[in-house]
Amino acid sequence: MRPKILLVEDDSSLVELIRYNLDREGFSVVTTPDGEEALVLAEEEQPDLVILDWMIANLSGIEVCRRLRRAPETASLPIIMLTARAEETDRIRGLETGADDYVTKPFSPRELVARVRALLRRLRPALSGGHLEHGGVVMDTSAHKVTRDGVPVQLGPTEFRLLRHFLEHPGRVFSREQLLDAVWGRDVYVEQRTVDVHIRRLRKAINQDNLPDIIRTVRSAGYALDADGSARVAG
Repeated sequence: MRPKILLVEDDSSLVELIRYNLDREGFSVVTTPDGEEALVLAEEEQPDLVILDWMIANLSGIEVCRRLRRAPETASLPIIMLTARAEETDRIRGLETGADDYVTKPFSPRELVARVRALLRRLRPALSGGHLEHGGVVMDTSAHKVTRDGVPVQLGPTEFRLLRHFLEHPGRVFSREQLLDAVWGRDVYVEQRTVDVHIRRLRKAINQDNLPDIIRTVRSAGYALDADGSARVAG
């Protein structure tokens, strides 16, 4: 699966330049010039990273960043602030608001892609390939095997896909609807309570021998892989 980037930028020529370079490097890109629409897309599209211009329509990039950080579903979403504001005070403000990186215009598209890759390696290590690991749970995506603390875990196909989605986004809260889209697909009709059934099955499988439950239920929001675990790529 290609990592998905949400690009929030109102300069159409710059959008095409960034989109071209990201697409060439294997990324999927969703774009909008509008701050309010960016918040909607961040929830609906579930991007792996946001590139966010400071000066955009309807809602400033700073405010978009602030709201993304406040919402449980997007609180851990990596954000690169992209702006012509190069003053130190502006960079500090952007970082203190919640941006993970800050790139000033003009910039090299190659450098931006490199920063995207570096940030994903640091904050979304599952997207770099290899085995997925979090809190003692290790998934070999090629061999379709899962262990916890070295003990094999038997999972059905749906539970495997569900766990993989959580491992790829540790700490991020997903609603039942978002999990249905990501795991079952948007073209398949499945009732939301089906998610609860498979969450119970997944918990039963990975929490054997009274091990701590690493799947967190967030009331009125959904589920998340406990952020207390240490997510990284193994092997």
